[in-house]
Amino acid sequence: MWVASPAFPHPVFPPPEVDVVRQQTPWGVDRSRRRRRERLRSTAAVFTSLTALAATSLIAGPAAAARSEEPCALARTTAHHSLGLDTWNPAYPRPVSTLDAVMIFLAFPDSQPTTTPDELAADYFPATSDFFRRASYGKFALRPHPQREWVEMPQESTTYGIQRDWDAGRRTAYLRDAVAAADDRVDFTQYDIVYLVADPDAPGVDSDATKVVNFDKPLHADGRGIRRIVTVFEQHPPDRNVLAHETGHVFDLPDLYHRPVDGKGDWDTHVGDWDVMGSQFGLAPELFGWHKWKLGWLDRRQVACVLGTGATRLTLEPLSAELPRGGTGGTRLAVVRTGKGSVLAIEARSGAGNDESLCTEGVLIYRVTNGAPSGGGPIEVVDAHPESDACWDRSVYPPLADAPVREGETFTVPGEGVRVEVADRTRSGAWTVRITPGA
Repeated sequence: MWVASPAFPHPVFPPPEVDVVRQQTPWGVDRSRRRRRERLRSTAAVFTSLTALAATSLIAGPAAAARSEEPCALARTTAHHSLGLDTWNPAYPRPVSTLDAVMIFLAFPDSQPTTTPDELAADYFPATSDFFRRASYGKFALRPHPQREWVEMPQESTTYGIQRDWDAGRRTAYLRDAVAAADDRVDFTQYDIVYLVADPDAPGVDSDATKVVNFDKPLHADGRGIRRIVTVFEQHPPDRNVLAHETGHVFDLPDLYHRPVDGKGDWDTHVGDWDVMGSQFGLAPELFGWHKWKLGWLDRRQVACVLGTGATRLTLEPLSAELPRGGTGGTRLAVVRTGKGSVLAIEARSGAGNDESLCTEGVLIYRVTNGAPSGGGPIEVVDAHPESDACWDRSVYPPLADAPVREGETFTVPGEGVRVEVADRTRSGAWTVRITPGA
């Protein structure tokens, strides 16, 4: 039987705890939905000459459960989905080993579904599980449990006022009704993640309302506290990677896009195509190496903490490449501390795995800030080619599609003085890089 938290007659849903996935179409694709883009530029200098690379020793970064004394591991703050990783927030499930997810399909009295639960489940799985299997190097399995029948909601779809910026009271009613309606068929104690998938053809369903809702006090069903629910209102077929994005929030990952105050303007100026937490349409949706470190998919053997003022030479393996059997997989992430709550992260991005459709290969640089909340710019990609664009027909934000430093180039990060030199690529496809911290 479903019951609300004893301290609260109904679940409480504070606005800062709602993670919204926006609907957006890449440049040049379905232009009727495309927003007008402002071509933003930053000031930077790119030099193409390289000096000889001097070999220096590397100091390995911390393991997945990073310790605060590690010099490159930012501390977790009170910011929503903070990218500090010295400790894990126990309010969120850790995506290691296997997590079980139930998919509950909701129908409404004012609409007869034209699709089946099996068809809708196939929109998301196995694609979402495959995404996380590749991103985690096989260390994590997302195991879906789609229900086979529709669950009838007690109210018409138009009653709930479903939309992007949803009225909290109506959202509460929707979640309360959905859990109560499903309780006779679903044993919520068996699942780590709950997906509520609405009939996409119901008249009151708005695909812009797909999001994760977190509870101040856990909602209770079958004697178990439910801390968050993923509400899915996607069309059939849905936007690609949309459930991977939302599931990332379940694992305490932030929105990386920039939401304009008036809702107009460009949403993708922070990270462009890079990382699914920025855009579900991105050409390079592989999770950033920093995210993988936070989640426990990279360990101390694969993270290089660059210290001092001298040059450090290292070989960066492509972030999306599979790990060899019995091997460490080499260095996948380099980190330079730039302040008490900030670092520069450096990684190699190549066209493989989740990044098979990326626009430009190379060594990507981005800033990470532990005090910035979800949607507030916790990660910003540094554009090594600010005077050019790429992949106008496919990219969500062409100005950043060619952001990586390429072979034979040297780039100095504006405002930081950190120099990144890329010499060449090894036969295996890794990148030879020299990093010199600022004075």
